[in-house]
Amino acid sequence: MTHSIALQFEDDVTHFIACTEDETVADAAYRHGISIPLDCRDGACGTCKSFCEQGRYDGGNYIEDALTDDEARQGFVLPCQMRAKTDCVIRVPASSTACKLRRSTLRGRLAAVDRASDTTLTFSIAVDPSIKIDFLPGQYARIQVPGTSESRAYSFSSSPGNHNASFLIRDVPNGKMSTYLRQFARVGEPVTFDGPYGAFYLRKIERPLLMLAGGTGLAPFLSMLNSMVAEELLHGDGDQRVKHHSIRLIYGVTRDDDLVGLEQLDRLTEQLPQFGYVTCVADSGSAHPLKGYVTQHITSENLHEGDVDIYVCGPPPMVGAVRNWLSEKGVKPENFFFEKFAPATAMS
Repeated sequence: MTHSIALQFEDDVTHFIACTEDETVADAAYRHGISIPLDCRDGACGTCKSFCEQGRYDGGNYIEDALTDDEARQGFVLPCQMRAKTDCVIRVPASSTACKLRRSTLRGRLAAVDRASDTTLTFSIAVDPSIKIDFLPGQYARIQVPGTSESRAYSFSSSPGNHNASFLIRDVPNGKMSTYLRQFARVGEPVTFDGPYGAFYLRKIERPLLMLAGGTGLAPFLSMLNSMVAEELLHGDGDQRVKHHSIRLIYGVTRDDDLVGLEQLDRLTEQLPQFGYVTCVADSGSAHPLKGYVTQHITSENLHEGDVDIYVCGPPPMVGAVRNWLSEKGVKPENFFFEKFAPATAMS
């Protein structure tokens, strides 16, 4: 049986490899042109020590000096000995360049482009149906602006494993990608993108989740939630680790016109009974029932006395404000994952 292994490198580059159950992860990586740093292949040196964030595996044979029993219990592995039993996510303590990794570049065609609101655009790229677009839900791609040598980074809003990738972005006046999509884009035109990138992605769900989105920071959460739905469909009766934990999203924007994706979120609440969301608008003149910032709408029930994984995606001031709010409240979540983005004219 063959499993998909996501190798997450220190420079936030992720590469997916196929690994059979009778080969080690290091051997599978080498077969894909990736040389995970190691000084032996018999579990003696510990040079290749990595961390398996998700999945089941046989740790293989090694000596205590290479990997202690305590480290093994925590999830540390030696890729030169490890054999995957399921799909896995492995954090490799090295940069992708040090491992001679070449990022995956895909060429597709613009499948759709729409205006979600006066301030927001959505678009999708389709690749050959024989190709799967692999990434971890929450990661991003760098997309080349057609007709230029420049590229822009956008989070996937779709779930991985399909041949169609979707994106939700802010329409920035005079922004290169925004201007292309708004004025010149035509369905069917070629588009090139590469990746995936980023350390902001959905980890194994072991406790309640609190997701905090600012503006188009909603995109990676749509990817995460859509991937959960895909998992439930794949497993028939659902992935039990997801079903037993609450998932709450607080989605904040500046003005009423910035609220998008609500139909998708409503659909997701039907597909994921454990999921719920609220929206808020910072503009004091808004007619929206909930005003203010996301931190003003976090409840004690959302925090589970700290037994919660918090994911935040939004502008840098928002991420900083959430950190400060948690510190002032004396709340230390089990995990705090974040992605900052700064939509400026020169970058969009």
